[in-house]
Amino acid sequence: MRIRTHSVEETRAVAGELAAVLVSGDVVVLSGDLGGGKTAFVQGACAALGVTEPVTSPTFAIVQEYRGRIAIAHVDVYRLDTLQELHDLGFDELVDDDRITFVEWGDRVIAALPSEHIEVAIGLPPGDDVAESERILTISVHGRDWSVRSRRIATVLAHHLHPEAAERDLA
Repeated sequence: MRIRTHSVEETRAVAGELAAVLVSGDVVVLSGDLGGGKTAFVQGACAALGVTEPVTSPTFAIVQEYRGRIAIAHVDVYRLDTLQELHDLGFDELVDDDRITFVEWGDRVIAALPSEHIEVAIGLPPGDDVAESERILTISVHGRDWSVRSRRIATVLAHHLHPEAAERDLA
Protein backbone atom coordinates (compact mmCIF):
# COMPACT_ATOMS: atom_id res chain seq x y z
CA MET A 1 0.00 0.00 0.00
CA ARG A 2 1.42 3.38 -0.99
CA ILE A 3 0.36 6.72 0.44
CA ARG A 4 1.63 10.15 -0.58
CA THR A 5 1.78 12.74 2.20
CA HIS A 6 2.32 16.44 1.57
CA SER A 7 3.54 17.59 4.98
CA VAL A 8 5.09 16.35 8.21
CA GLU A 9 1.70 16.84 9.86
CA GLU A 10 0.04 14.61 7.28
CA THR A 11 2.70 11.92 7.80
CA ARG A 12 1.98 12.08 11.54
CA ALA A 13 -1.77 11.86 10.85
CA VAL A 14 -1.35 8.71 8.73
CA ALA A 15 0.71 7.18 11.55
CA GLY A 16 -1.97 8.12 14.04
CA GLU A 17 -4.62 6.39 11.97
CA LEU A 18 -2.45 3.30 11.55
CA ALA A 19 -1.96 3.25 15.34
CA ALA A 20 -5.64 2.30 15.68
CA VAL A 21 -4.69 -1.13 14.29
CA LEU A 22 -1.68 -1.66 16.57
CA VAL A 23 -1.79 -3.88 19.65
CA SER A 24 0.67 -5.00 22.30
CA GLY A 25 3.35 -7.21 20.81
CA ASP A 26 3.41 -5.47 17.43
CA VAL A 27 6.69 -4.51 15.79
CA VAL A 28 6.70 -1.60 13.34
CA VAL A 29 9.82 -1.40 11.18
CA LEU A 30 10.66 2.01 9.72
CA SER A 31 13.07 2.49 6.87
CA GLY A 32 14.12 5.41 4.70
CA ASP A 33 16.74 8.06 4.26
CA LEU A 34 18.27 10.13 7.05
CA GLY A 35 15.82 12.92 7.88
CA GLY A 36 13.11 11.18 5.89
CA GLY A 37 10.35 11.27 8.50
CA LYS A 38 10.75 8.09 10.54
CA THR A 39 10.65 9.89 13.89
CA ALA A 40 7.74 12.07 12.72
CA PHE A 41 5.86 8.88 11.92
CA VAL A 42 6.53 7.50 15.41
CA GLN A 43 5.44 10.83 16.92
CA GLY A 44 2.07 10.57 15.18
CA ALA A 45 1.54 6.98 16.25
CA CYS A 46 2.57 7.71 19.85
CA ALA A 47 0.23 10.70 20.09
CA ALA A 48 -2.65 8.52 18.91
CA LEU A 49 -1.66 5.88 21.47
CA GLY A 50 -1.94 8.42 24.29
CA VAL A 51 1.70 9.44 24.81
CA THR A 52 1.72 13.01 26.14
CA GLU A 53 5.46 13.57 26.56
CA PRO A 54 7.66 14.70 23.67
CA VAL A 55 8.71 11.86 21.37
CA THR A 56 12.26 12.40 20.15
CA SER A 57 14.69 10.52 17.96
CA PRO A 58 16.53 7.85 19.94
CA THR A 59 19.58 8.02 17.65
CA PHE A 60 22.02 8.61 20.51
CA ALA A 61 20.06 6.95 23.33
CA ILE A 62 19.29 3.98 21.02
CA VAL A 63 16.07 3.21 22.97
CA GLN A 64 13.34 5.51 24.27
CA GLU A 65 10.41 4.13 26.19
CA TYR A 66 7.02 5.80 26.46
CA ARG A 67 3.80 5.10 28.28
CA GLY A 68 0.43 5.83 26.70
CA ARG A 69 -2.56 3.52 26.73
CA ILE A 70 0.05 0.89 25.89
CA ALA A 71 3.79 0.70 26.58
CA ILE A 72 5.94 1.75 23.62
CA ALA A 73 9.60 1.15 22.82
CA HIS A 74 11.18 3.38 20.17
CA VAL A 75 14.48 1.92 18.95
CA ASP A 76 16.96 3.47 16.50
CA VAL A 77 19.58 1.03 15.25
CA TYR A 78 21.38 3.50 12.95
CA ARG A 79 24.54 3.65 15.07
CA LEU A 80 24.81 -0.08 15.72
CA ASP A 81 27.45 -2.03 13.82
CA THR A 82 26.41 -5.60 14.58
CA LEU A 83 23.36 -7.65 15.45
CA GLN A 84 25.13 -8.65 18.65
CA GLU A 85 25.04 -5.01 19.80
CA LEU A 86 21.28 -5.07 19.31
CA HIS A 87 20.97 -8.22 21.41
CA ASP A 88 23.30 -6.73 24.06
CA LEU A 89 20.88 -3.81 24.41
CA GLY A 90 18.15 -6.25 25.41
CA PHE A 91 16.25 -5.98 22.14
CA ASP A 92 14.72 -9.42 22.64
CA GLU A 93 13.10 -8.16 25.85
CA LEU A 94 11.82 -5.01 24.14
CA VAL A 95 10.04 -7.03 21.47
CA ASP A 96 7.51 -8.73 23.67
CA ASP A 97 3.78 -8.95 24.20
CA ASP A 98 3.68 -6.05 26.66
CA ARG A 99 4.42 -3.20 24.25
CA ILE A 100 4.47 -1.91 20.72
CA THR A 101 8.01 -1.58 19.36
CA PHE A 102 8.98 0.88 16.63
CA VAL A 103 12.37 0.18 15.04
CA GLU A 104 13.94 2.96 12.99
CA TRP A 105 16.40 1.67 10.38
CA GLY A 106 14.90 -1.75 11.04
CA ASP A 107 15.73 -2.87 7.51
CA ARG A 108 19.37 -3.03 8.72
CA VAL A 109 18.55 -5.66 11.35
CA ILE A 110 15.88 -7.68 9.59
CA ALA A 111 17.49 -10.94 10.74
CA ALA A 112 16.87 -9.97 14.38
CA LEU A 113 13.24 -9.00 13.88
CA PRO A 114 10.29 -11.26 14.47
CA SER A 115 8.82 -12.65 11.26
CA GLU A 116 5.52 -11.00 12.21
CA HIS A 117 5.92 -7.26 11.64
CA ILE A 118 4.72 -4.34 9.59
CA GLU A 119 7.13 -2.18 7.62
CA VAL A 120 6.74 1.47 6.69
CA ALA A 121 9.29 2.59 4.10
CA ILE A 122 9.40 6.37 3.84
CA GLY A 123 10.85 7.95 0.72
CA LEU A 124 10.74 10.96 -1.55
CA PRO A 125 8.25 10.98 -4.40
CA PRO A 126 9.73 10.75 -7.89
CA GLY A 127 10.19 13.85 -10.01
CA ASP A 128 11.79 17.24 -9.79
CA ASP A 129 8.74 19.24 -8.71
CA VAL A 130 8.45 17.78 -5.20
CA ALA A 131 7.91 19.81 -2.04
CA GLU A 132 10.52 19.27 0.67
CA SER A 133 8.01 17.72 3.07
CA GLU A 134 6.29 15.36 0.60
CA ARG A 135 6.80 11.66 1.22
CA ILE A 136 5.71 8.31 -0.13
CA LEU A 137 4.84 5.82 2.64
CA THR A 138 4.96 2.23 1.47
CA ILE A 139 3.30 -0.03 4.00
CA SER A 140 3.88 -3.77 3.81
CA VAL A 141 2.93 -6.57 6.16
CA HIS A 142 5.00 -9.63 7.02
CA GLY A 143 3.65 -12.79 8.58
CA ARG A 144 0.32 -14.53 8.75
CA ASP A 145 -1.21 -12.40 11.53
CA TRP A 146 -0.39 -9.20 9.69
CA SER A 147 -1.76 -10.59 6.44
CA VAL A 148 -5.08 -11.15 8.21
CA ARG A 149 -4.98 -7.59 9.61
CA SER A 150 -4.01 -6.00 6.28
CA ARG A 151 -7.65 -5.54 5.27
CA ARG A 152 -8.27 -3.46 8.40
CA ILE A 153 -5.18 -1.37 7.64
CA ALA A 154 -6.44 -0.77 4.09
CA THR A 155 -9.84 0.24 5.47
CA VAL A 156 -8.37 2.62 8.08
CA LEU A 157 -6.09 4.30 5.54
CA ALA A 158 -8.36 4.07 2.45
CA HIS A 159 -9.12 7.79 2.31
CA HIS A 160 -5.39 8.48 1.81
CA LEU A 161 -5.19 6.27 -1.27
CA HIS A 162 -5.92 7.11 -4.87
CA PRO A 163 -9.42 5.65 -5.55
CA GLU A 164 -8.15 2.85 -7.84
CA ALA A 165 -5.45 1.91 -5.32
CA ALA A 166 -7.97 1.84 -2.46
CA GLU A 167 -10.25 -0.53 -4.39
CA ARG A 168 -7.30 -2.80 -5.23
CA ASP A 169 -6.00 -2.83 -1.63
CA LEU A 170 -9.45 -3.62 -0.22
CA ALA A 171 -10.11 -6.45 -2.68
